[in-house]
Amino acid sequence: MSTSTPEILKDWRRFRSARDAELAQEHGWLTLTSLQWLPVEPAAVEHLPGLWSADGTSATLSAAADDGLTLAETGAPAEGTVTASLADEESLLWVYFGGSDGRRIAVELARRGGRYAIRTRDAGSSVFTGFDGVPTFDYRPDLVIQGRFEAYPEPVEVPIRTAHPAVDGVHLTVGELVLQLPGEDHESRLQVSAEGTGRLALTFHDATNNHSTAGWRKVVFDSPAQGTSAVTVDFNRTVNYPSAFTAFGTCPMPVAGNIIGIPVEAGEKSPER
Repeated sequence: MSTSTPEILKDWRRFRSARDAELAQEHGWLTLTSLQWLPVEPAAVEHLPGLWSADGTSATLSAAADDGLTLAETGAPAEGTVTASLADEESLLWVYFGGSDGRRIAVELARRGGRYAIRTRDAGSSVFTGFDGVPTFDYRPDLVIQGRFEAYPEPVEVPIRTAHPAVDGVHLTVGELVLQLPGEDHESRLQVSAEGTGRLALTFHDATNNHSTAGWRKVVFDSPAQGTSAVTVDFNRTVNYPSAFTAFGTCPMPVAGNIIGIPVEAGEKSPER
C-alpha cells in the first residue's frame, strides 16, 4: 500500500497553497457576479454605465468620459465607440469601473456559442472577500493511481453540455485514460483532453458529486513519456471548475461516459457559497 512520506505531503501542501493563491487573485473567478448577453441594438445593461451591443462579428461599447469606464489594456478613459472581436471561447478583460480607484469592477467580454456576453468581476464580492481556501479531503496515498493513456490517431470533437444552459460546448478528446481505482472491480475508460504542452486533463463525475463535492471536477496529470503509455493520476490534485464558486460560469461538463462509479474522496470539496 502507498504511504504518505513527509516530502509527498509537503509537495501536496505547496500545490494547495498555489491553488488557493490563484483563486484569491483580484478579479479572478471568485469575483464573478453577473453574465449578460449583449443585444444587437445598443442598450444599457444592469449596474453598468454606457451602451452595449454585439453583432455576429464584434462587440461595441459606447461611453462618455463621465461614465467612468477605463480601458483595461491601456488605462485610458473609454470614450466614444470602442469595439472588440473575439474567437469563440475567447475572453478578455475589457474595461474597469467603480470604486475609489475606478478598478473595483472588471468587465470581461466573452464569446460563447457564437454570442457575445459581458461578465462583471467585482473585487467587493463576498465570495472573494470571505475566501480563506477551498475545503479538501485529507491526502489519500491510495488515490495516486497508475494507469495508461491510449491516444487517438486524431483528436475527436465530442458535443457536451456546460454549466450554463444557454451555452453548448465541445470536448476535444485526444485519447482515453484507462485505470482502476480502489474498490472498483473493473477498469474505467475515460476520455481526456490536452492541457497545454505535456499535460492531460480528465473531467469526471463520481459518487461524491452534489454531496461532498460539486457537480463535477477535473484532475490534470503528465502525459506519458515518449514511447510509453504509463501515466500517474493523483486524484488528491482534483480541483473544482469555476462554476462551483459562481452561478455565472460557462464551464464544460464531462463527456457522457466519464463517470467513476465509486466516491473519489480526494481533492477539492464543494466550496461554501
